[in-house]
Amino acid sequence: MGIDYWNGAQAAHRRVMMKAAGYSDIDIRKKPHIGVPNSYMAGSPGSAHLRQIAEAVKEGIWSAGGIPVEFGIPATCGNIANGAEELKYEQVGRDIVAMSVEFVTKVHNFDGLAMIASCDNIIAGCYLAAMRLDIPSMVVTGGSMQPGQHCGETVVEADLDAARFSGASEEELMEMEDNVCPSFGACPSMGTANTMQMLGEVLNLVIPGTSTIPATDNMKLRKAREAGMYAVEMAKKNIKPSDIITREVIMNSIMFDMAVAGSTNAVLHILSYAYELGMEVSLEDFEKYAKEIKCINAVVPSGPYTVVDFHYAGGVLNVMKMLENKIFAKAPSMYKNLTWEDVLEEIIPVENEVIHSLENPLFDEPGLKILRGNLSPNGAIVRPTAVYEEVMYLKGKAKVYEGDRQAFDAIVAGEIVAGDIIVIRYEGCKGAPGMKELMLSIDALIGKGLHKSVGLISDARFSGFNFGAIIGHVSPEAFDGGNIALVENGDEIVIDIPNGEVSMLVSDEELEKRRKNWVRPELKEGKGCLNIYAKMCRPAEEGGAMQPWDLDGKYSR
Repeated sequence: MGIDYWNGAQAAHRRVMMKAAGYSDIDIRKKPHIGVPNSYMAGSPGSAHLRQIAEAVKEGIWSAGGIPVEFGIPATCGNIANGAEELKYEQVGRDIVAMSVEFVTKVHNFDGLAMIASCDNIIAGCYLAAMRLDIPSMVVTGGSMQPGQHCGETVVEADLDAARFSGASEEELMEMEDNVCPSFGACPSMGTANTMQMLGEVLNLVIPGTSTIPATDNMKLRKAREAGMYAVEMAKKNIKPSDIITREVIMNSIMFDMAVAGSTNAVLHILSYAYELGMEVSLEDFEKYAKEIKCINAVVPSGPYTVVDFHYAGGVLNVMKMLENKIFAKAPSMYKNLTWEDVLEEIIPVENEVIHSLENPLFDEPGLKILRGNLSPNGAIVRPTAVYEEVMYLKGKAKVYEGDRQAFDAIVAGEIVAGDIIVIRYEGCKGAPGMKELMLSIDALIGKGLHKSVGLISDARFSGFNFGAIIGHVSPEAFDGGNIALVENGDEIVIDIPNGEVSMLVSDEELEKRRKNWVRPELKEGKGCLNIYAKMCRPAEEGGAMQPWDLDGKYSR
């Protein structure tokens, strides 16, 4: 604790600023200062309710003898930018959020952090900040949105996108809009937001059993208050991320992600966390557990259920109990003196329609799979549970596009037919820059009914809402001269998901000939955060974060 920082004549200039902000002398001098980074943002259902949750967290901090200091951090709703070029800012947002928390925490010398976040790269950035700062830290999630009801059916936001590209009229879409997202919270599919909320429990940054409490359930507020209390205890006991996030914990997060078929974006985040912690973790670790862990979670898009259903079916703890004989159960939990074995001791596994057992998996495939071949020697990623049987293996002619919009226009114009394999490049970490999510072209494939007969390969990312034979994170990316930059229209490409391969049937000699004629394009962004990101980020297979330091990089103290 930084009590000395606030006492004595040398701290008068600090105390006076806190007093001017309304804090009392005894609180400033004697209590642990807990930073409360709040990603409240009025323009997103995932974060528009976070002020109330923040108030509950602060009440808990005060009641446990701490002093909460709330401050704002950037937040966006990725759905706002869907279909727009600005969507490429989202991945960069993870690093901006982490740096924002880092900046304020370092200047104000907090003893601990209780961060509040819900969505995608915002919550991912909070986790990254905790690991970078290595002070007692936790995250309180905003929870999941309730699904909508429309024409007698349960619907989620992704259904609106499908309707839009399936020819629904503006009047029909308007009616659906009014019903598809009926509450605050993260969209209730197995997208990046809910994947990362769940992973927070496994990573020992979110209190067990709380990540998926729906935003509409008042249990969320009660548990937020308890979280604030525990944040003070963590600060007093100096329980730091480096104490409770071991390599075994990272491996547990990979196994959990395989079991629940989490968003492919989670791979980027887990890899960046490992690098931040100085651990050597690679796609080979994901490949290893993909061979051992099958998908046992039936949440959209892998099944018909929502994250709300998942929570009431037992949530993260039920899944971890199902995995107990696979995970590193002796790994530390968030409570430090308790292992995951201790946490799970009282949990009774309940197999149901939403959460299956490992002995009775929902699929005979893992939730995520790494593909390799001459098109992606450093690895590419697919979510097999969201791929139709008809396109688990594809061999077809390449149709090459230099971006999502160009491919979208081709699909809408009817240039794509069954059996084609779309290649979208220069949308990776450096090429976009920012590793854009390809929403336009994928939604258009679904709307045109081509998602069961066409493949898509890219160095970009995909939303956790997406489904079909979509292969992302191809590395090396086109901007770095990866073979995806050398693909030509008409080249034959093989996508073999069961055998983990993505290759183009072009000889090494021909590829070498093409390489001699290849010229790296100029960066698309000449200034601003995207330019900085492109020059500072690691490749996708290492997490794609702005971490230009060596693996063992440390803060100077």
